[in-house]
Amino acid sequence: MAALDYRRSLFGATVAAALLAYAVFLPQSIDLHAQESMSASADETQLSEAGVMAVDNHWSIAELTGDMDYLNKMLLPEYRSVNTDGTAHSKAAIVAGAAKRKGTDIAKAKLEFATYQKEHPFGSAVVIHGNTAIVSFYDPALGPQNGVKSSDVFVYIDGQWHAIYSQHTGVHG
Repeated sequence: MAALDYRRSLFGATVAAALLAYAVFLPQSIDLHAQESMSASADETQLSEAGVMAVDNHWSIAELTGDMDYLNKMLLPEYRSVNTDGTAHSKAAIVAGAAKRKGTDIAKAKLEFATYQKEHPFGSAVVIHGNTAIVSFYDPALGPQNGVKSSDVFVYIDGQWHAIYSQHTGVHG
Protein backbone atom coordinates (compact mmCIF):
# COMPACT_ATOMS: atom_id res chain seq x y z
CA MET A 1 0.00 0.00 0.00
CA ALA A 2 3.02 2.24 -0.25
CA ALA A 3 1.59 3.31 -3.60
CA LEU A 4 -1.40 4.86 -1.85
CA ASP A 5 0.88 6.82 0.46
CA TYR A 6 3.25 7.65 -2.40
CA ARG A 7 0.57 8.96 -4.77
CA ARG A 8 -0.48 12.00 -2.78
CA SER A 9 1.73 15.01 -4.27
CA LEU A 10 2.98 21.59 -5.42
CA PHE A 11 0.25 23.81 -6.11
CA GLY A 12 1.66 26.71 -4.15
CA ALA A 13 2.48 26.65 -0.47
CA THR A 14 0.37 29.64 0.42
CA VAL A 15 -2.74 28.53 -1.45
CA ALA A 16 -2.48 24.92 -0.33
CA ALA A 17 -1.94 25.85 3.31
CA ALA A 18 -4.87 28.25 3.27
CA LEU A 19 -7.16 25.74 1.58
CA LEU A 20 -6.05 22.97 3.91
CA ALA A 21 -6.75 25.09 6.98
CA TYR A 22 -10.13 26.01 5.51
CA ALA A 23 -11.00 22.33 4.98
CA VAL A 24 -9.79 21.11 8.33
CA PHE A 25 -11.40 23.80 10.44
CA LEU A 26 -14.61 24.42 8.52
CA PRO A 27 -17.50 23.42 10.78
CA GLN A 28 -19.55 22.30 7.79
CA SER A 29 -17.04 19.58 6.85
CA ILE A 30 -18.73 16.22 7.01
CA ASP A 31 -17.57 12.75 7.96
CA LEU A 32 -17.82 10.86 4.69
CA HIS A 33 -16.44 7.62 6.09
CA ALA A 34 -19.93 6.95 7.44
CA GLN A 35 -21.41 7.74 4.04
CA GLU A 36 -19.50 5.20 1.95
CA SER A 37 -22.55 4.15 -0.02
CA MET A 38 -23.07 7.73 -1.19
CA SER A 39 -19.56 8.12 -2.62
CA ALA A 40 -19.32 4.56 -3.92
CA SER A 41 -22.21 5.08 -6.35
CA ALA A 42 -21.66 8.77 -7.10
CA ASP A 43 -21.17 10.16 -10.55
CA GLU A 44 -17.55 11.37 -10.79
CA THR A 45 -18.66 14.38 -12.83
CA GLN A 46 -20.81 15.81 -10.02
CA LEU A 47 -19.67 19.12 -8.57
CA SER A 48 -20.35 17.69 -5.11
CA GLU A 49 -18.76 15.99 -2.13
CA ALA A 50 -19.95 12.63 -3.43
CA GLY A 51 -18.48 13.32 -6.87
CA VAL A 52 -15.02 14.26 -5.61
CA MET A 53 -14.96 11.27 -3.23
CA ALA A 54 -15.86 8.96 -6.13
CA VAL A 55 -12.88 10.36 -8.04
CA ASP A 56 -10.57 9.91 -5.03
CA ASN A 57 -11.68 6.28 -4.62
CA HIS A 58 -11.31 5.60 -8.36
CA TRP A 59 -7.83 7.13 -8.16
CA SER A 60 -6.76 4.54 -5.60
CA ILE A 61 -8.08 1.66 -7.71
CA ALA A 62 -6.47 3.14 -10.84
CA GLU A 63 -3.08 3.13 -9.13
CA LEU A 64 -3.52 -0.42 -7.93
CA THR A 65 -4.51 -1.68 -11.41
CA GLY A 66 -2.08 0.45 -13.41
CA ASP A 67 -4.84 2.42 -15.15
CA MET A 68 -2.51 5.02 -16.62
CA ASP A 69 -5.19 6.48 -18.92
CA TYR A 70 -7.36 7.44 -15.94
CA LEU A 71 -4.41 8.82 -13.99
CA ASN A 72 -3.16 10.87 -16.95
CA LYS A 73 -6.61 12.45 -17.37
CA MET A 74 -7.35 12.99 -13.67
CA LEU A 75 -3.96 14.32 -12.51
CA LEU A 76 -3.19 17.83 -13.73
CA PRO A 77 0.23 18.37 -15.37
CA GLU A 78 1.37 20.43 -12.34
CA TYR A 79 0.33 17.74 -9.82
CA ARG A 80 2.64 17.17 -6.86
CA SER A 81 2.44 14.76 -3.95
CA VAL A 82 4.47 15.73 -0.90
CA ASN A 83 5.45 12.94 1.49
CA THR A 84 5.99 13.29 5.22
CA ASP A 85 9.73 13.83 4.69
CA GLY A 86 9.07 16.78 2.37
CA THR A 87 9.91 14.91 -0.82
CA ALA A 88 7.71 15.95 -3.76
CA HIS A 89 6.67 13.49 -6.47
CA SER A 90 5.40 14.60 -9.86
CA LYS A 91 2.51 13.33 -11.93
CA ALA A 92 5.01 11.44 -14.09
CA ALA A 93 6.38 9.61 -11.03
CA ILE A 94 2.88 8.65 -9.88
CA VAL A 95 1.89 7.36 -13.32
CA ALA A 96 5.20 5.46 -13.67
CA GLY A 97 4.64 3.79 -10.30
CA ALA A 98 1.15 2.74 -11.33
CA ALA A 99 2.43 1.42 -14.67
CA LYS A 100 4.31 -1.29 -12.79
CA ARG A 101 0.93 -2.71 -11.72
CA LYS A 102 -0.70 -2.55 -15.17
CA GLY A 103 -2.95 -5.51 -15.75
CA THR A 104 -3.69 -6.18 -12.08
CA ASP A 105 -7.18 -7.66 -11.75
CA ILE A 106 -9.71 -5.02 -10.65
CA ALA A 107 -11.44 -7.40 -8.21
CA LYS A 108 -8.08 -8.13 -6.59
CA ALA A 109 -7.28 -4.40 -6.42
CA LYS A 110 -10.65 -3.59 -4.82
CA LEU A 111 -10.13 -6.34 -2.23
CA GLU A 112 -6.61 -5.07 -1.49
CA PHE A 113 -7.92 -1.51 -1.13
CA ALA A 114 -10.78 -2.61 1.16
CA THR A 115 -8.35 -4.61 3.30
CA TYR A 116 -6.04 -1.61 3.57
CA GLN A 117 -8.95 0.60 4.63
CA LYS A 118 -9.99 -1.89 7.35
CA GLU A 119 -6.44 -2.17 8.68
CA HIS A 120 -5.94 1.62 8.62
CA PRO A 121 -9.21 3.20 9.77
CA PHE A 122 -9.79 6.80 8.82
CA GLY A 123 -12.39 9.49 8.68
CA SER A 124 -12.89 11.73 5.67
CA ALA A 125 -13.87 15.36 5.43
CA VAL A 126 -14.62 17.27 2.25
CA VAL A 127 -15.01 20.97 1.68
CA ILE A 128 -15.85 22.55 -1.64
CA HIS A 129 -15.38 26.23 -2.35
CA GLY A 130 -16.29 27.22 -5.89
CA ASN A 131 -14.47 24.82 -8.18
CA THR A 132 -11.90 23.70 -5.57
CA ALA A 133 -12.27 20.76 -3.21
CA ILE A 134 -10.10 19.50 -0.40
CA VAL A 135 -10.46 15.94 0.77
CA SER A 136 -8.84 15.31 4.15
CA PHE A 137 -8.27 11.89 5.68
CA TYR A 138 -7.80 11.76 9.43
CA ASP A 139 -7.26 9.39 12.34
CA PRO A 140 -10.74 8.90 13.86
CA ALA A 141 -9.26 8.68 17.37
CA LEU A 142 -7.68 12.14 16.99
CA GLY A 143 -10.36 13.78 14.87
CA PRO A 144 -10.18 16.16 11.91
CA GLN A 145 -8.49 18.96 13.88
CA ASN A 146 -5.62 16.93 15.35
CA GLY A 147 -5.25 13.78 13.27
CA VAL A 148 -5.01 14.72 9.59
CA LYS A 149 -3.09 11.98 7.76
CA SER A 150 -3.28 13.45 4.27
CA SER A 151 -5.19 15.86 2.08
CA ASP A 152 -5.86 16.00 -1.64
CA VAL A 153 -6.67 19.23 -3.48
CA PHE A 154 -8.92 18.96 -6.54
CA VAL A 155 -10.03 21.48 -9.15
CA TYR A 156 -13.26 21.09 -11.13
CA ILE A 157 -12.56 21.86 -14.80
CA ASP A 158 -14.88 21.25 -17.76
CA GLY A 159 -17.17 18.93 -15.80
CA GLN A 160 -14.39 16.79 -14.25
CA TRP A 161 -12.47 16.73 -10.96
CA HIS A 162 -8.68 16.88 -11.37
CA ALA A 163 -6.07 16.46 -8.62
CA ILE A 164 -3.43 19.16 -8.38
CA TYR A 165 -1.81 18.62 -4.98
CA SER A 166 -1.56 16.10 -2.13
CA GLN A 167 0.11 16.46 1.25
CA HIS A 168 0.89 13.73 3.78
CA THR A 169 1.63 14.11 7.46
CA GLY A 170 3.37 12.01 10.11
CA VAL A 171 0.08 11.02 11.78
CA HIS A 172 -0.35 7.25 11.74
CA GLY A 173 -3.49 5.40 12.69
